[in-house]
Amino acid sequence: MARYSIEDIRSRVARFPIVELIHRPTPLRKLERLTEVLGGPEIYIKRDDLTGLAFGGNKSRKLEFIIRDMLDKGRDTVITWGSLQSIWCLQTAAAATKHGLKTILVLFKSYDLPPGYDGNMLLERILGADMRLMDPPARGKVVRMEDTMGLMKEIAGEEALKGYKPYVVSVGGSMVAGDMDRPLGAISYVDAFAEMLEQTQALGFVPDALIHATGSGGTQAGLLVGARTLTDACRVVGISVSDDKDRFAGYVADIAGAVHRVLGLEPAPSREDIIVLDDYMKDGYGIVNQDVADILRFFFATEGVVLDPVYTSKAMIGLVDLVKKGRFRKGEKIVFFHTGGTPALFPNRDRLIELVGP
Repeated sequence: MARYSIEDIRSRVARFPIVELIHRPTPLRKLERLTEVLGGPEIYIKRDDLTGLAFGGNKSRKLEFIIRDMLDKGRDTVITWGSLQSIWCLQTAAAATKHGLKTILVLFKSYDLPPGYDGNMLLERILGADMRLMDPPARGKVVRMEDTMGLMKEIAGEEALKGYKPYVVSVGGSMVAGDMDRPLGAISYVDAFAEMLEQTQALGFVPDALIHATGSGGTQAGLLVGARTLTDACRVVGISVSDDKDRFAGYVADIAGAVHRVLGLEPAPSREDIIVLDDYMKDGYGIVNQDVADILRFFFATEGVVLDPVYTSKAMIGLVDLVKKGRFRKGEKIVFFHTGGTPALFPNRDRLIELVGP
């Protein structure tokens, strides 16, 4: 039996104040044509790309908690980092600017896409964010604290000398680090799981599995805590877009453990509960290849829903492949979390046109 009720979990989450940034609940509906085409489980989509802030996305949920924490601590400048076309950085700039806060974005050239004012970077420029382009310490998505936190603290020190009150938050609002001393981003996805479960229960079912793109660990940790406390056996499957599964499972375990502690839940998820698949990264983080182009076209043509080329396309590649391999039984009910990121399509237009063909 589930250990907690939805009401109990939501009351625990409500101990953490927020600023309101999103439309809720985000839509959930069955993917009728995809279900028919694949001939396997019933597939549903949770449209967290429609949260409403700056093209939408899962980061908006996290930022409701993080911006509130900034304001409560009297800070006026947020400092964070990501890749050139990071949807996290755009969402952070939008949420911060909306509340009169200064934004400093450290954008790492983590892949071959040339820098330029397009996609997320265009929108950040319009917002007036302080954008600082840098070469990464290693290829691929930068999530490790040891690679970046020293630089962020250095920037924070410089801003403090200018009279600002900086707040450093980790990429994706996921890791407990910098000035975010509680797993606020992940807590938002415990609440998101509860929201989704209310929707599926209204349709008469509890999902057998969730599938989503996992890039910094907070979303997966929150969904996992929700699944373990509110259902008997719902699996949370993270399709990694950046790191190998063993390393990434460690990130998720650390964040999920922190969530359990601050919400007063027990027991915490075990490493066996954490499902991360790294089979679909292929050429690496942010690289648009033929598989990405094909799934973008297939899903758009099948369901009229646009995926992004970095996160949700990889997750949908994984979902389709897992169904074809029989990893989900016919009649099971699967929810795909669309976590946003669609502005990154546009800087990749030339590559996509080349791969999509006539």
